[in-house]
Amino acid sequence: MTGAAGFPGFGADAPLDLGDLAPADAEAIVGRLADGTMPALAATLAKVGNCVHPVRLIGSSDTVDTRTGEISTFRSADEPMGMLFKPCGNRREGVCPSCSRIYARDTFELISTGLHGGKGVPTDVRANPLLFVTLTAPSFGAVHGAREGRQPCRPRARRGICPHGLPLTCWAHHEVGEPAVGEPLCQDCYDVETAVVWQWHAPELWRRFTIALRRQLATELGVKERDLKDHARLEYAKVAEFQARGLVHFHALVRIDGPDGPGSPAPVAALALQDAIREAAAGVSCTAPPVDYGDVERLLCFGTQTDVRVVRDGATAGEQITAEQVAAYLAKYSTKSTGVDPRRPASHLERIIDTCRALATRALAGCAFECGERVNDRHGGICGTCCQNPYALLGRWALMLGFRGHFSTKSRRYSVTLGALRRARRRFQRMTAEQRHTGELLDVRELEERLMADDEETTLVIGSWAYEGSGWPRAGDKALADAAAARAREYATWRADRRQARIHRV
Repeated sequence: MTGAAGFPGFGADAPLDLGDLAPADAEAIVGRLADGTMPALAATLAKVGNCVHPVRLIGSSDTVDTRTGEISTFRSADEPMGMLFKPCGNRREGVCPSCSRIYARDTFELISTGLHGGKGVPTDVRANPLLFVTLTAPSFGAVHGAREGRQPCRPRARRGICPHGLPLTCWAHHEVGEPAVGEPLCQDCYDVETAVVWQWHAPELWRRFTIALRRQLATELGVKERDLKDHARLEYAKVAEFQARGLVHFHALVRIDGPDGPGSPAPVAALALQDAIREAAAGVSCTAPPVDYGDVERLLCFGTQTDVRVVRDGATAGEQITAEQVAAYLAKYSTKSTGVDPRRPASHLERIIDTCRALATRALAGCAFECGERVNDRHGGICGTCCQNPYALLGRWALMLGFRGHFSTKSRRYSVTLGALRRARRRFQRMTAEQRHTGELLDVRELEERLMADDEETTLVIGSWAYEGSGWPRAGDKALADAAAARAREYATWRADRRQARIHRV
C-alpha cells in the first residue's frame, strides 16, 4: 500500500485478523509458511484483488501488436502459483466482497458521469433537471418490519384479528436483519402467488412506466409522442433492490435533456418532470395471464408509496438529497443480493422459492413432452422451450425469488457504459505495466481521453486455455483472501476519511 505509512493496519505490527479458523484452515496456512509458498499466494492475492472465489486457468497466449508486429507470450506456468487466477467478477457483496466492490465503484462512476459529466459525457448535464425515483411493490399482506425511530412493528390495525384468527398487531421493536422482518403476520392471508407473479412481471412494469413517462412528457410539451425526441430526451439509470419481504423496489435517477442529448438545455423544469413521474407511476399497469386453467388474470401495478425527490432543478441543488448521496445509494444497491442463503433460507423467502417452482410445474402440466427428463435438476427440471406458457421458466429463477430482470440498467445516452469503464481499466493496467517495464514516466496529459477512446484495440491475442477449477487450492487460502479484502476495505475507508478531512480544512 503506497503512502499507507500512517494507516493503523499497515506494517508488521498489524497482522491480519483471521478470526476463528477451522483446524483444516489453520493447518493449510501453516503448511504454506512451511513449504515457502506464502509469497506466491500473496502475489496472486494482489493480482486478483483478494477475490475469494477466483477462476483457475491453465494454458498460454501470444499477443501480437498489429502496429509494430511485436509478439509477446504469456504462460500460466510462469505465474507465481503455476496457473492463471482470474477474479470471479461476482457483483454480490455476500458472495465476493472484493469483486462486488469493483462493481460498486464502476456503478458509482457510471452514475456520477450522468450527474456531473466527464468520460465523454458533456459537463453541461449539470444544468439539467435530475430526480431520484423509488417505485415500490404493492402490499400482498401484512408483514413484520423494522421501523425508524424505534417505533413498534404494527401498533395499530384497522382489523385486530385476521379471518384466520391471528392478530394483525405487533408491538415488538424489530431490528434490521432479524429473521422476523419481512415475515407475514398470517401466512394464509399473504397472497404469495400474486407476489411471485408480480415479481415475474416487474421488468415489464418498469418498461411500461418509461413509455408512460414519455407520453406524459409529450402531453406536457403539447407534442405528439412520436415527436418527443425532437423536443426532449429522457435518460435514466436504475437499480433493483430486494426488500426484506423478498420483493424488489426500483431506484432510479431520471434526467431530462434537450433534443440534442446530454448537455442540451432541458425544455421542462424539475417540478413538471416530478408531476409527470407521479402520474406515470400511478397509471401504469400490466395484465398478467393466468398460470393455468384453474388460475385467474391479475392486474398488476406499482405500490402506492412512490417517492420522487428533486436532486437538481437546473443548476440549483434540491433540498432533500444530494447528487453524491444518490450515486452512493445506487452503487450500494447494485451489489445487494436477494438475501437468500440456499442452505438456510428464511422461512418466508423459502415459501416464495417453493411457490416459484410450484407455479412453474403448474404451467408445464399440460406440456406434451416430459421436460423434467431432459434437463438438469438444477434448473428445476424445466426446459421452457416446448411450452408457450409465460411462466414456464419461473422455476429457473426460483433462487432469485422470481425476478428475472437486470439489477442495474440505464438508458442509452445517460452516461458511459460499464464496458467502457472496464476497457479503460485494462488499458490503464497495460500502460502502467509498460511504464514499469521501460522505466519511463507515464504521460498523464489527456489520460482520460486515451483511456476512454472508442478506437479499436491494436493487439491480437491468440491463446489456448483450459478451465482448471474455481476457488483457492488450499483450505486456508480463502480465509487469507477474506482477511486481506477486509483490510483493503479498511484502508480505502481510511483514505476516504483523510481526503474528506483535507477538504474540510481547505
